[in-house]
Amino acid sequence: MVTIIFGIACIAFTVFACLPTGLGWGSEIIFFLKGATPVLAALVGLLAILIGIADIRDRQEAKREELEALKAEQGENKL
Repeated sequence: MVTIIFGIACIAFTVFACLPTGLGWGSEIIFFLKGATPVLAALVGLLAILIGIADIRDRQEAKREELEALKAEQGENKL
């Protein structure tokens, strides 16, 4: 419950800070977002690449395990 109230308070502060009648930080926030967006996009892209590589490795490992299980099953059938 405390975290929900804290989250609402943070959102309210953010809205108040962006309003021209509030703290008037709107232009500074836009300036920050313009500078941070390319860096954030690069980090998200890097994360997506790493997740993709991990997914490919997991698929290869699953396929390898499936083939080993199939070979073991065929070996049991021959005996």
